[in-house]
Amino acid sequence: MTYFTWKETGLTNDCETLDSMAARFEESARLMRQMSAAGFRVEKKNQRQLITHTDPEIFNKWGFISEQPPYKQLTLIPEK
Repeated sequence: MTYFTWKETGLTNDCETLDSMAARFEESARLMRQMSAAGFRVEKKNQRQLITHTDPEIFNKWGFISEQPPYKQLTLIPEK
């Protein structure tokens, strides 16, 4: 039997058929296109791909949790 090893594991680890793998990739592609249309971008930093958005409100509405250090997540409240 001839074969090759599939090395991507995060997205398709629980898929049992090629059809289910294809469906997962198609679903992911639709989501990525929607995110791009909403202003999300990919930034490469320290050999990592980060999904970013300039508007924290939109980022939060999508249900994402920021991985910024806590001191960068703080919202300063102006004194009255």
